This record gives sequence, structure tokens and C-alpha cells, in this order.
Amino acid sequence: MQAKTTPSLDAIASLCKRRGFIFQGSEIYGGINGFWDYGPLGVELKRNIKEAWWHDIVRAREDVAGLDAAIIMHPRTWEASGHSEGFTDPMVDCRACKRRYRADQLCEDLGVELETGSAAEQDISLPPDAKCPACGARELTAPRAFNLMFKTFVGPVENDSAAAQLRPETAQGIFVQFANVLATSRLKVPCGIAQIGKAFRNEINPRNYTFRSREFEQMELEFFVPPGSDAEWHAYWVAERLRWYRSIGLPDERLSRYTYGEEELAHYASACVDVMFDFPFGTQELEGIAARGDFDLRRHQEYSGKSMVYFDPETREKYIPHVIEPSAGVDRIALALICNAYREEWAPGAGTPGGIRPAEPGENPPDGYEARTVMRFHPRVAPVKVAVFPLLKNKPELVKQARAVFEMLHGRWTAFYDAVGAIGRRYRRQDEAGTPFGVTVDFQTLEDHTVTLRDRDTMQQERLSIAELPERLEARIA
Repeated sequence: MQAKTTPSLDAIASLCKRRGFIFQGSEIYGGINGFWDYGPLGVELKRNIKEAWWHDIVRAREDVAGLDAAIIMHPRTWEASGHSEGFTDPMVDCRACKRRYRADQLCEDLGVELETGSAAEQDISLPPDAKCPACGARELTAPRAFNLMFKTFVGPVENDSAAAQLRPETAQGIFVQFANVLATSRLKVPCGIAQIGKAFRNEINPRNYTFRSREFEQMELEFFVPPGSDAEWHAYWVAERLRWYRSIGLPDERLSRYTYGEEELAHYASACVDVMFDFPFGTQELEGIAARGDFDLRRHQEYSGKSMVYFDPETREKYIPHVIEPSAGVDRIALALICNAYREEWAPGAGTPGGIRPAEPGENPPDGYEARTVMRFHPRVAPVKVAVFPLLKNKPELVKQARAVFEMLHGRWTAFYDAVGAIGRRYRRQDEAGTPFGVTVDFQTLEDHTVTLRDRDTMQQERLSIAELPERLEARIA
């Protein structure tokens, strides 16, 4: 059931902190903008996203191999990729209040229309009377280029010869190791190399909670194809990626595609589609799927002097493969899942006929109903799959049986044991955590070895034997 209203980002962030999904990085010291820590539930959610992606992209396929490349790479890597010169955003400062803005975002806030295309490629100019949105002063600097890569030094001496950068994307590690992976995995084009890892971008103005951060995780696939087959494989991966988002619980009505026009494409790309999601702050990109031609391999061949030419044993041809790149952000997907899962509802009390109702802002509860907040995660990505409750914590025989059930389930799924508080309150805590199933051990359990299995979304309960429980959960969690 979809809620009738879109929850605010503030309400979502409040729940995320309260229930241990996401915390502000270094919070006890006042935090640091653009950095976030994932708590007990958040880290499980992210791990489940990555496991689902890795299973479907790598383990379930015969034409994709995995890689885990280093975060710091040789500086020539970024010269070859174009990041050293072209990985910039236009920046504007307010001389009065010292606030810093990304120029295209500032233009959006001021209602100034920009041309279609990347902000980095435009000559952005502000109106002469433009005011700072924060303090109202007409003290804004002209836009200037700002490179987004974090700088560091390798070794004990901090000079230009030791300078290096934290990677702004994971893709370049794949391109650099292309020949090694194919030689050792014995893959044949068309084939892919996949990687999940941290990337870092010194964003001028991180915003919208975790959507735009300075440290984040990417899930990237570089799928290498014969020249001339780009359009076919690009269409294939667009369809595959949309199917995957549906498989983890994101509904079609909140997903869309943005197809780049010719004037928006990078000079080397023949096609690009963004998978978009309807966030509370607007429709934004989850993943980009680009047909990049042979640009990346050819550039690394040029800068390194190492051949990236592939010999096709089927056609007896030699060529530099073209690449299709589906590139997704783990943190953005996690935020999309959290936003989509969040519901404020009226739940019927005991003896109240009727089902769950969406709660409208400012609405008083209907007679016989009480408020509940619930996270309706798909079982595949839910941080905790099942919770186990003894009906009463002061009855040793119930606790002993409940612990036995928990131990049986905990070895197969992420499970949670909770004996504190009234049973209804425990249900509500697990609703807010997004746990899809709850198992209650009561006095009838001691007589016939049956338990109640509660469904988070419907709140309905069914009685079944302990022996049936694993098979029933297996069918509903998969």
C-alpha cells in the first residue's frame, strides 16, 4: 500500500537517526559536512544492496568477473581519464558571509536558466544584481573552476613529486586492469568487469542528506563489447538495470528514465540514460548507463604505452573494445529505498474492524486506530529479516523456547531477539526498523510447538509449527 503523501526529508532523517540507520559523521564534534556514518541497521541495508547487486551482476552471470582496485592510483591515470583537467565544477563565494555555492545550483536557487548540458562545460555568469541566498548581500564572486578530487601525498615527503588523489570514481581501476583480468579470468568479449568501492569528491555544496556526499560508494560495471554493437548492448543494460531496481522493491511509479540528447552527451559517448527516482526533494539520478565507445581504453593505451587491443578468437579480428558503463551509487540507492519504505499509518487496535489506513498530516486518528511508523523494505534488502519475541520475559520456559527458535533462524538470516516491553511495543520497534516478519513464542507454543508469524505490512498473524518456519520464511524472503 502506498502512502497518499510524500514524507519530508526531515521526518526520514529523524527516523534514520532514532533507529540507527544513518548518523552525521563526527557528530560529537559538530559533524563534518558531506560525510555520514551508517549505524547497525544502515550498514545491513547497504550490505544487502551490495550483495544483491553483486549476486545479480557477477555471481549469477558467466560473462562478468569482479575486481577490487586500490583507492589511490598513479597520477597519470587521472591525466589519461581527463579528471586532472576536466573534473571541475564552477564555484561561487559570497564575500560577506563566506558561504560557498556551486554555480549551477546557485542559478537554480536564483531562478536563472542555464543551457542544457554539464555545468562544468558551460560559461556560467550571474546577473549583476544577484544576491546571496543566505545573507542577501550583493557580494558574490564570479564563477571559477574548482577541481573535485581530494589531494593527498604518498610517502613521507609532501611535495609535487609525491602528490596523489583519492579516486573520484571506481571505473578507472577497471580500465587499467582490463588486460590482466581478461588474461586471468579467460573471459571473452562481450564481457564485463564489476567493482564495488569507495569514491571521493570534494563537493562544493553537499546537500539533500546523503544524496550528494563527499565520500560515497559506487557499484560500477564496465561491459566490453565489439565495436558496432554499442546500441544493442546499451539497450540491454538499461532494461536489466530497471528490472534490478524493481527486484529490490522500488516501484515503477517512482522510477523513470532520462535519455540524454545529442547536445548533452560527452564527446566520446554515443548514448546515455539515467535511471531516476522520485525523492522528496525532486526526481534525481540513481544510476547512469553510458555507451562510452573505446575512449577509456584508448586513452590509457596512449598514456601508458601498454596495448589495450583485444584479439577476438571467433572473428580473428583485433580491436579495442567499446564499453557500456552502468554506474550506480550505493548511498543513493539506500536513500531511495529508505524514502520509498517510509510510511506513517493508522493501525487498527485489537477488536477494531478494517485495515491499515495512510495517515494524512494533521489528521486525528480514527476511532479504534493508533499511529504507527513503518519501513516497508522489500525482504531482499531489509536490514533484519525476522524478529523473535517471547510473549513474556519473566517466564523462563517461554524465554528458553524463544531463544531456541532465534538460534535456529539466526544462523540463516539476520535475526533480532527482543524480550523488552509489551509485545505491541516490540512490534512497533521492528516496524520502524523495517523487519518484515515477527515470530512470537507464547504459551500455546509450549503445548503444540507452534508459533505466530506476523507480517509487517498487513499486521496479520498466522499460526504454524516451528518445523515449518524456515521453509515459510525462505519462500517469502527470497
